[in-house]
Amino acid sequence: GTLGSGETLVAGDNLGDLYAIESTGTTQLLGGFGTDAGGVHYELSGDVMFFAVNGVPRGLATIRSCKGTTCTTTNDLLAEIDVPAMANAYKTNTPASLRKKLLGNGATFHPCDVTDAEGTEAALAAALAAMGAIHIAVNTAGGGIGSRTIGRDGPHPLAAFRSVVELNLIATFNLNRLQAWHMSKNEPDEDDERGVIINTASIAAFEGQIGQVAYTAAKAGIAAMSLTMARDLGSFGIRVNAIAPSLFATGAVAGIPDEMATALVRDAAFPKRMGRPDEYAKLALSIIENAMLNGGTIRLDAGQRFAPR
Repeated sequence: GTLGSGETLVAGDNLGDLYAIESTGTTQLLGGFGTDAGGVHYELSGDVMFFAVNGVPRGLATIRSCKGTTCTTTNDLLAEIDVPAMANAYKTNTPASLRKKLLGNGATFHPCDVTDAEGTEAALAAALAAMGAIHIAVNTAGGGIGSRTIGRDGPHPLAAFRSVVELNLIATFNLNRLQAWHMSKNEPDEDDERGVIINTASIAAFEGQIGQVAYTAAKAGIAAMSLTMARDLGSFGIRVNAIAPSLFATGAVAGIPDEMATALVRDAAFPKRMGRPDEYAKLALSIIENAMLNGGTIRLDAGQRFAPR
């Protein structure tokens, strides 16, 4: 459904980012600004409040209220939860004037490690105290290791497998359960909807490559949760979906050579390039707007199917 005045969106990165934005009911133009060198800047316009992070390193939100061709920074409430290292670097390296421009006048910041369950709950509670509610949650995750089930030196390290599942799957579920609890207390809209949760899987959930067994297991778990969680939350008017992207041009791949990037997307049907952050954002926006999208995982991959290696 469409966000009304006073409704709130939360978008998060399971490596740390969690953003919350309160809608003023006005038309919004939003975007992200990559913190990596030569970061990607993207913008969306429409009458629905929306935000998506720009991969890893974390993206920064740009929030503006648009009337005609004039855009000015609004006082929309933005609460960001991020890992302490990112929080400190961000505060140290980003001038207050730029933070205000990127995040809005009402931004608050809450250092947190989302693999710390108690810390995540406390940080989310602090954000809620500032904004009052959560209506939309977009959780993005990224992070894995390259390790086969068995290798020359022995079996896959169990601790490494567990850490990948903890970072991607368990952190996502922890955010989901907390977000859903707070959404359940919202007043329903005209369609009896109280909230929307969007998680991030990967096409590796369906055709993981050699050495991706831990990442595949974690992302497959995120995809598998969608329908069951949607059924769990249906009586509360909360929808749950996941997006399964292929390779996207975020900070995680910012420094790779062009020839390597071309090789990585050679199996795509069209276009043969990495996805762009705004393309993820547009799909998330469509999910938010379309109440019939529920309980599924949508591939965002240009027809790519990962080869074994």
